[in-house]
Amino acid sequence: MAELVLGNARRTTRRIRVVSSAGIVAAVLLAVLLVPPLVQLDQQAVDLTAKLRPPSWEHPFGTDDVGRDLLLRCVYGLRVSLLVGVVAGLTATVIGTAVGALAAASGGWIDRIVMRLVDTFSSVPHLLLGIFVVAMFRPGVGPVIVSVALTHWLSTARIVRSEVLSLRSRPFIDAAISGGASRGRVVVRHLLPAVLPQAGLAAVLMVPHAMWHESALSFLGLGLPTHQASLGNLVQQARGSLLAGDWWPTLFPGLFLIIPTLALAGLAGAWRDRINPRRRSELML
Repeated sequence: MAELVLGNARRTTRRIRVVSSAGIVAAVLLAVLLVPPLVQLDQQAVDLTAKLRPPSWEHPFGTDDVGRDLLLRCVYGLRVSLLVGVVAGLTATVIGTAVGALAAASGGWIDRIVMRLVDTFSSVPHLLLGIFVVAMFRPGVGPVIVSVALTHWLSTARIVRSEVLSLRSRPFIDAAISGGASRGRVVVRHLLPAVLPQAGLAAVLMVPHAMWHESALSFLGLGLPTHQASLGNLVQQARGSLLAGDWWPTLFPGLFLIIPTLALAGLAGAWRDRINPRRRSELML
């Protein structure tokens, strides 16, 4: 009886987490899609008469150190960070899926060489490698996306490789090969569709990671131009205000970064439990 009650409580908690995460993600998407077309923001506008005003009805999140509305800048910054996260996450997933499938399907010395290259890149910290990539270009969204995509495909390659290796021993793969299917046809028609759920989950999990990576690069001054709103830029520009006792320029951009990424991670966790029910049952024991 106690186990049944505990199981029901866990299912209820998981359902609440999924619903709340979906609501937050939906609100974020509506904000970043509807607010910028409806309310235009001059990224380089300055109004020193409204400098560092605390939250009020006129400015719900207050203003920054040059008088710009912080709510609008947070929405614009979230839009940029989400764009970087989605595009970089999808690009990294495509690269990792292709590399992992190629290594596992080829086998032999190709597999060994590819995985040694993956291990070599993995030994370098992502942020350090990302700094090296963006340092070769002018600040902008494109270099940040390239930096994040080129440093975050490694885990996806490992996941896809392990899945493909486990699928290669399945009877339907042996039947396809015995029927005369080429290696490329087996990969495209049988192996890749089977690993798409895992690859999709990796892409969703990579979005919040990429958002944090972009914020870290912008915070260091290597991401987007300083006048362009991004969550990393907003936090970086608010450091002096925080030391002076003005808390809102740091708090709200930080919340705009933390809450959506936690919501995306919650949805990814629910997806992981759905495609891997055995793991979910083990966790509930």
